[in-house]
Amino acid sequence: QVQLVESGGGLVQAGDSLRLSCATSGLTFSTYAMGWFRQAPGKEREFVVGISWSGGRTDLTNSVKGRFTISRDNAKNTVYLQMNSLKPEDTAVYYCAARKYFTQRGEDDYDYWGLGTQVTVSS
Repeated sequence: QVQLVESGGGLVQAGDSLRLSCATSGLTFSTYAMGWFRQAPGKEREFVVGISWSGGRTDLTNSVKGRFTISRDNAKNTVYLQMNSLKPEDTAVYYCAARKYFTQRGEDDYDYWGLGTQVTVSS
């Protein structure tokens, strides 16, 4: 059974940092690309950042470039999202997702999902 479990969310102030983690089990993590998506209240879920199976390729949406960094530890079956200079508009539930090999931006391209972790950024 595949499981993705996000952690690290919370309530922070604008300008602060957070690191989200997504621990996986039940899949061959080193062959899966990992993505982070987010869904703000009243909005559709959107792609934030992704990393390829090897970590050699990353893809970030424009609004987080220069502020967010994705990384992975294949020995720990875990992917991380380092979020710096957080803004109120980053407030959302953050989800991690897995698909084979290379990251994509579409939700439907991912096979497995976590339940999400709430990130709230106050102004």
